[in-house]
Amino acid sequence: MTIQLAAAVRVALLAGVALPAAAMAADPAPIVQPSAPGQPSRVLTPEQATKLTNTRYAPGDVTFMQHMIVHHNQAVEMAALVKQRTNNADILKIANRIDASQKDEMKFMTTWLTERNEPLQMAGMQHHHEAMKGMATPEEMAALAAANGTAFDQMFLKLMVKHHRGAVDMVKDLQNSPGTAYDPVMFNFTNDVVTDQNAEIDRMNLVLATLSQDPRATLAAGFRDAGEAVLNMRKIASLPKPAGFFDPENPAQLQPLKPKDDKEEAGKAGEKPKEKAQKAADPRDEEGDEKDKPQFSERGSLLDFGITDMAFSGDRMVVGSYHGFNIYRLGADGVPALVSSTVCPGGQGDVSVVGNLLIMSVEENRGRTDCGLQGVSEKISPERFRGLRIFDISDITRPRQVGQVQTCRGSHTHSVVSADDRRIVVYGSGTSYVRDEKELAGCVDSPGDSRTALFSIDVIEIPVAHPERATLIDRPRVFAADGQIAGLWRGGDHGDGTQETYRTDMCHDITVFPAKNIAAGACSGNGIVLDISDPLKPKRIDDVTDKGFAYWHSATFNNDGTKVLFTDEWGGGMRPRCQAGDPSNWGADAFYGIEDGKLVYRGHFKLPAPQGSKENCVAHNGSIIPVPGRDIFVQAWYQGGISVIDFTDPANVREIAYFDRGPIDKDQLVLGGYWSAYWYKGRIYGTEIARGVDVFELLPSGDLTAEEIAAAASAQYPGDGFNPQTQTQVTWPVAAVRAAEASRKGG
Repeated sequence: MTIQLAAAVRVALLAGVALPAAAMAADPAPIVQPSAPGQPSRVLTPEQATKLTNTRYAPGDVTFMQHMIVHHNQAVEMAALVKQRTNNADILKIANRIDASQKDEMKFMTTWLTERNEPLQMAGMQHHHEAMKGMATPEEMAALAAANGTAFDQMFLKLMVKHHRGAVDMVKDLQNSPGTAYDPVMFNFTNDVVTDQNAEIDRMNLVLATLSQDPRATLAAGFRDAGEAVLNMRKIASLPKPAGFFDPENPAQLQPLKPKDDKEEAGKAGEKPKEKAQKAADPRDEEGDEKDKPQFSERGSLLDFGITDMAFSGDRMVVGSYHGFNIYRLGADGVPALVSSTVCPGGQGDVSVVGNLLIMSVEENRGRTDCGLQGVSEKISPERFRGLRIFDISDITRPRQVGQVQTCRGSHTHSVVSADDRRIVVYGSGTSYVRDEKELAGCVDSPGDSRTALFSIDVIEIPVAHPERATLIDRPRVFAADGQIAGLWRGGDHGDGTQETYRTDMCHDITVFPAKNIAAGACSGNGIVLDISDPLKPKRIDDVTDKGFAYWHSATFNNDGTKVLFTDEWGGGMRPRCQAGDPSNWGADAFYGIEDGKLVYRGHFKLPAPQGSKENCVAHNGSIIPVPGRDIFVQAWYQGGISVIDFTDPANVREIAYFDRGPIDKDQLVLGGYWSAYWYKGRIYGTEIARGVDVFELLPSGDLTAEEIAAAASAQYPGDGFNPQTQTQVTWPVAAVRAAEASRKGG
């Protein structure tokens, strides 16, 4: 508008004079949308401009709905195959429920698109739908249609679990995209999809477990009376937690029950018989509605009594815990007898023993310099302790704290790299937050700061004669590459269908093998190999990542240092990651050959027995069983029990023995099961987080002869001890080796 015209308009409006429409719309300003560089811009109408800037829903919402209709339709197609191929009542019920729920949601999605004048299908989508997350391939659909009976049941459930997980991932991707699911109706729908799909996954995993022939699959729950399954081993002792290391009123550390909502209960009581009948007849409603299940508190208490890792020295066994540690004396039969208990909370309490010094990891912010139980409430406090504690255990009935080394991230685990009469060198691995620099100088949290406490490990020196002078001497940048301290995995997945792998800014475990001058680090996003010929200056010589690993957790060499086994702690150890529908290479072991200093992939192994939804289960700590000429490994799988495997041929790993219990509780998932399982002087010792310590012996079988077991029991450990992350090269008496070799030949 010109200045004169604008003035005229103002005068006319003040005078109450109506203006012609032409005067109000004179010379409208053009609305322009630029094109790509080199292309002409185009003029838009106000309607087109408004449509383009419409924030009620995003293009990603439309794509999601279009894809999800196709995704749901395949689930309906799979469900339609059931009636003609099985008479399993549980499978039929699942298929009916899926058919009803997926059709109902497809109707909603179709209406949503139609009301917004959006197409129901993207151009060419019918040719690419198999690439959507969780979708079965045409070959898998054909194999399912050709199957019958139990084979069909297992294939149907595995494909459907994968399919449902794909739908959950699609929702996650949608909600992680900016501007999507803005519409409240759309947002609520996607949340309902996640809730319903996850509930169905749990039900399908439960049914899938019942189809397994493995006796570990359906063991009864119980704290002291759980069902048990065992193969080729025998439990010879079970030691409960010592007094002072459990809550007498709640020994299993069960979570308290949440009170029920009075209004909800009143509503259920007021339901009419007809309403109840209609609800029961709806195939989408599972018997024992999810809301009827007991609900438990999700917060933990200040004190934690979980049993954790252990170490051995001569006839002494030290068992760490979140509450302190316990020292036992091993009898001639290998059965431990409690000698003393030391209360000193502050983290999972991993332990190592060197002579008369005991080293303990402390990471949590409740740890105190004085081992107090009250924790530390202040954000910054001189009373807080996070790092390595050092105890004198020359009198094992009265351990004394004689040294402390404070570190920026605390010590989650540690490794004794070298030890002599003069000094002990330890690598510390902190995985928690970086503390405030005001509490400990030099602690910088920012990844972009060259001084950061991230992307490093701690090198600590302990003078044997003066452990009070122990100190942090270096924080080497073992993840550096191409001039950047953050040189390894940056976090994220590896493409469609792969695991979300944690960023590499720490090592969880570093297993050192001093006799070979190498170490293997399980470092969150990578597995690495270090040259430790100079223990004070470790240097990375190779690194790998794995598309199925979420969090590289621990590492173990075979006895000659030519292979290394890495574990993946998918879910952090507190989730049920061994269910029947879980991927077989997630939360598993990965085996690598070491060839000219390089890691070469050789195979995977995961516990073959399906576990339930109330059993935390994933690959965890273990050790070599030193059978001459073979690579045998005993491993803890939390509530998945203990497993013994033969990885002599890492491409064809075989399970040869096991022990397992049912879940601690039938209604709630409690952190429990075996933290560690180690072989020491002819026995397998297992630290059972909630229950105590178990001791086993191996039994001769077609997979392991009596002579091989005897040879393993006769193995000689340098230093006459075993520390979890310090691997020593064992030797055997010549006669034991010959007897073992002859037994394998039938001699």
